Amino acid sequence: MPQPLSVAIVTLGCARNDVDSEELAGRLAADGWRLESDPGAADIAVINTCGFIESAKKDSIDALLEAHTQKSDGTLRAVVAVGCMAERYGKELAEALPEADGILSFDDYQDISRRLQGILSGNRISPHSPRDRSNLLPLSPAERQDFHAKLGQGGAANRSFKKVSTIDRNRVRLGTEPTAPLKIASGCDRRCTFCAIPQFRGAFISRRPHEILDEAKWLVSTGVSELFLVSENTTSYGKDLGDLRLLENLLPEISQIEGLERIRLSYLQPAEIRPGLLQAMTSTNKVLPYFDISFQHAAGSLLRRMRRFGDIESFLHLLNQIRALEPKAGIRSNFIVGFPGESEAEFNQLEEFISSARLDAIGIFPYSDEDKTEAMSHSNKIAPELIAERTERLKALAEEVMVERAQERIGEKVRVLVEDSELGEGRADHQGPEVDTTTTLVSRNNYRIGEYVDAIVSDL
Repeated sequence: MPQPLSVAIVTLGCARNDVDSEELAGRLAADGWRLESDPGAADIAVINTCGFIESAKKDSIDALLEAHTQKSDGTLRAVVAVGCMAERYGKELAEALPEADGILSFDDYQDISRRLQGILSGNRISPHSPRDRSNLLPLSPAERQDFHAKLGQGGAANRSFKKVSTIDRNRVRLGTEPTAPLKIASGCDRRCTFCAIPQFRGAFISRRPHEILDEAKWLVSTGVSELFLVSENTTSYGKDLGDLRLLENLLPEISQIEGLERIRLSYLQPAEIRPGLLQAMTSTNKVLPYFDISFQHAAGSLLRRMRRFGDIESFLHLLNQIRALEPKAGIRSNFIVGFPGESEAEFNQLEEFISSARLDAIGIFPYSDEDKTEAMSHSNKIAPELIAERTERLKALAEEVMVERAQERIGEKVRVLVEDSELGEGRADHQGPEVDTTTTLVSRNNYRIGEYVDAIVSDL
């Protein structure tokens, strides 16, 4: 009997890509493929790329090249690129990277097994010409769900939004971690001038609540105790279903799942954080008081040039509201330094905000032009040397603020999910997966991955 074909999936980028990889793995496993963790031990390696910023693109290319070098060392016969970078550049990436045996679009996911079999048979798949996916669904969010249903699962405009349910599941776990991302929506309707995500991820569309609940129950049945609800814009959930309060009603239902310990939300837009959502996040059992808020900057004039909303005063007011409901809330955010036209006064406002906001986790990113974004055409660019100087200056300030915030937590009681048994390392409620700091437990040895430990923060 011939051995089944084998595939290794390597994932770059965010938690949303993690979900995509597990859905691809599910499709392939259902078609008889054997899943391998090591590309060198597989027939074909699928690299799920990230196309968000320059550093992520470089990491994706490096992963493709690294896999290519393994083709002569073992069973590996082909290397294929999927994901955001592959979708975003298509033919251009294929021409620039001949080491890849295939560049696949989101539209290829529906038929991924046949695509990979064809590549292994020596067929050359013509790379796609990128298109703006933000206009593939109706402009009005209210019309999208009906359009989605009429197209069915084979509709070309809809292929990246495959339903997952208890009857027709397309996801398998590629790891055994006690936490897992759960995608509640895809795409984004915002038009931030620095961001290209809507172009390659498409317009915003929410998953139906029953689909989310079904997948949440399945994830818990596999050993997951913390669910990380992810999307490009979590605070927009439900708008295309006609109910912006839908997330507030869904959270209590998810919290009733037996065996689930923690629910964490990601990527909240400050202008869309409603009082009702704040109340739900701080009062619903198992929902962590953890706020991953996309501020990006704090100067109102610059935020408007980004096509975003807010300023120091409104952002600090929001943080005060959160802490009034939950004083121990964990809050993280990212900021862009050197956006076109950023004046010294605007940068000073950003410094002032970071100094005052008392954030637990802060990401600082230097601005860089992104293809086909509005900001790329702005003429008042900041000199690279000044961007680098401001970035280092703000990183130093952010580090001071995070240390001060950590010191404020000394003496707090925390509940830690163990993720590294050897080091006794895990995350408390205020620490998100992958991007935030961790907590080290020192009271005993032999911790078990997935165990929850009650502890008190010390300055050791």
